[in-house]
Amino acid sequence: MKAGAVTMRKRILIAFIALCCVFLALFGRLFYIQIIDGKELKIKAAEQWYRDLPLKAERGKILDRNGNVLADSRDVFTLYARPNAVKNKEEAARVISDTLELGYDSVLEKLSSSVGEVTIKRKIDAQTAYSLRERNVAGLYYTLDTKRNYPYGTSLSQILGFTNIDNVGQSGLESYYDKYLTGVDGFAYTPTDIAGREIPGGATRYVPGVAGCDLTLSIDLNIQRFAESAVTAAATEFSAKSASMIVMDVNTGGILAMAKNPSFDLNDPPRNDLDLLNSLSRNTMIVDMYEPGSTFKIFTTAAALEAGVVNDNDTFYCAGSRTVDGQRIRCWRSIGHGSQHIAEGVKNSCNCVFMDLASRLGTSRFYDALHKFGLGKKTGVDFAGESGGMLMNESAVKPVDLARIGFGQAVAVTPLQLITGVCSVVNGGTLYKPYLVSSVDSYDGKNLATRLPEAVGRTVSEATSAKMREYLVGVVANGGGSKAGVAGYAIGGKTGTAQKYVNGAIAQGKYVSSFIGFAPANDPKYAVLMIVDEPQGYMYYGSLVAAPYAGRTFAKIFDYTGLKPTAAEDVETTFMPDVLGLSAEEAVAVLENAKLSVETVGEGKVVSQTPAPKTEIAVNDTVLIRCV
Repeated sequence: MKAGAVTMRKRILIAFIALCCVFLALFGRLFYIQIIDGKELKIKAAEQWYRDLPLKAERGKILDRNGNVLADSRDVFTLYARPNAVKNKEEAARVISDTLELGYDSVLEKLSSSVGEVTIKRKIDAQTAYSLRERNVAGLYYTLDTKRNYPYGTSLSQILGFTNIDNVGQSGLESYYDKYLTGVDGFAYTPTDIAGREIPGGATRYVPGVAGCDLTLSIDLNIQRFAESAVTAAATEFSAKSASMIVMDVNTGGILAMAKNPSFDLNDPPRNDLDLLNSLSRNTMIVDMYEPGSTFKIFTTAAALEAGVVNDNDTFYCAGSRTVDGQRIRCWRSIGHGSQHIAEGVKNSCNCVFMDLASRLGTSRFYDALHKFGLGKKTGVDFAGESGGMLMNESAVKPVDLARIGFGQAVAVTPLQLITGVCSVVNGGTLYKPYLVSSVDSYDGKNLATRLPEAVGRTVSEATSAKMREYLVGVVANGGGSKAGVAGYAIGGKTGTAQKYVNGAIAQGKYVSSFIGFAPANDPKYAVLMIVDEPQGYMYYGSLVAAPYAGRTFAKIFDYTGLKPTAAEDVETTFMPDVLGLSAEEAVAVLENAKLSVETVGEGKVVSQTPAPKTEIAVNDTVLIRCV
């Protein structure tokens, strides 16, 4: 074979091999593009072929325990524009700005942009959206959206909270349970050309969203309304800084009502004033702490009974003050209460009695008991920002500190901590974890989670609990809590009047007036805590400011729930004696002789009395004398 022929065959073979390699490379590349990288390329292609508009999923509802809707969503629309598809931009801008009350220049700037798609306005009500659509402006598109709606406006504003324009929870339960309430958004896909113009005859595809979960609360809307009526009336009557109330199920920890005044309309929160919005939306009953004053004496008494350091036969003497560590600590009644048994000390709310009880307990035993009541730590309620209250470091407590803690000073609690602990004192000794949400359900009604009452500890024995109920019923029946009484029903409770501190010093004329009670006394079901912050004037005692509103709330709850009276409704009455001009000591003696409970302001001679002389009032009612 000639050399030329061999060379030619080699060249053909090399060319063939090279051609095979090229085809293999092409097939490999084709395989990679179609099989390995195909999914990603299809997505990129779809992004160029289609314009997608979001379809917002409906946010879950919030309901009360009876199924009343407290928060839901209303259909609104979002307006988009594809600038390339808008034919007469000036005319379109004029129509849009006039219909939606937007600035013409701003709208025209958006319609003249080079982007494929711009948002003109969100949260457009249906009527306005339909009105604009009838104008047939080319290049405009609408997607269905939702706007949060609160049917009861100002009701539960600090508890429910609110969302932002994107329907994301910003405060309250809307924020705490946002991941459950938020649904999964859908999309609408429309085929377009390379310039973003909709292809005539192209079919729009819809991927529907999935609605969020519904929350059912422990709140009872009817009881909530009773509480809101009480705090509004109290804040108005006493020109108070604020008033708040919690109603709790004694045997579960479920919060039946939580109200505060001032409030705001959840459908129109003051977003243009963030300081005001933060102040009005702050749930002070959970996130803020305060010095409880005499309501704290419930814990001191229960701890002393449980430890066996006091019994019904023990007597205490009050001369108007105690001296501890060289410091004179006054009883609220400067003339003193004299000799009294423990039940009388509780009824009279005598500071000297509770200083003695705290001393008998000692710091270690007293602190052990306070920790059992849940004080000094968070309750674990399902709400963001909860405070744990404040207890002094045990090792730093001096005898004078211990004495003050005994009657509710030098300690701070949240309202929720206080009512949760008191419920355990009167329900037989079980401390329950408080809660607001009782169940979570999917959009189609399937139950996903149900909260059962959660006992987190034991505080006192059944015997101590029964004795505490007896003492506290005496406070309402014959003591300073009389104005919380409801004819025909046995109610137990305790009043509180605490001075406020500013920059570490007592603020003159500033008080927190409170009452905490439970009913029915023989088998407690409902607990009510009423707090009035900074009532104006000289009528600042919890017995006169807070107790009456707690009593009115109890009366409404009894009527609403059909709870039958357990005692005769006859009320023994007397007439208010005229004590004007008498000394404080003389006036108190006269009034107590008339079977009345007395609150005094100042020392010296009586210059005013409430009610006026010769007014017919109930025996054991609380009256006020002002002395100078």
